[in-house]
Amino acid sequence: MPPVSDERVTRGMQAQLADARRTLDRDERPLGWKLGFGTEAAMRKLGIDAPLVGYLPTANRLESGAVVDISNWGNPKLEPEIVARAGDDGEITAIGAAIELIDLDTSVGDPEAILERNIFQRHVLLGPVEEGASAADVSLKVIVDGEEVAASDQVTEATGELDGLVKHVAKTLKAAGAELERGDMVICGSIVPALDVEPGRTVEVRVEPLGSLTVSFE
Repeated sequence: MPPVSDERVTRGMQAQLADARRTLDRDERPLGWKLGFGTEAAMRKLGIDAPLVGYLPTANRLESGAVVDISNWGNPKLEPEIVARAGDDGEITAIGAAIELIDLDTSVGDPEAILERNIFQRHVLLGPVEEGASAADVSLKVIVDGEEVAASDQVTEATGELDGLVKHVAKTLKAAGAELERGDMVICGSIVPALDVEPGRTVEVRVEPLGSLTVSFE
């Protein structure tokens, strides 16, 4: 990943992290970090050369099987992802399955404004992480109400390799005056295009052999 030098990104990260400091409990760190808008098409549309970075509030974490009220969301989306646990110097020590839920506002098209809104983050589900696992051996299936709606045998094709993504998070945070710390969780971007969700649906994300996560909507 190239170094972070876009002034829009710099300003957006400063605003985002200032908001995190205001909203997190005293001495609380984020659960981890997220990457967004990392596909070639998304970066080209925003005029950026690397994915955007947001934070994951601990309070936004849900357990598998959760039921989420999205009745007041404007544009709810589900993203099946890989989570990487960071070690020293930004290396990856383990990976697992993840789901991110966002409320995407398509009227916001400026990187600075997107970062100020923490890339539309609403909730995250994280499965157990497995040490020594490789993304090269991982496959994805997304099942909605018992029907397979998406699948991939190349889970980093859209996002890029996990090692580079986690190092990019570390660089981005350092440039903004923060740090990627050992044990931080990094969700690495949607493996397939974000899925529309609606009340009454149940979605299962199977990230084999790492495990599966389920979430329902009302």
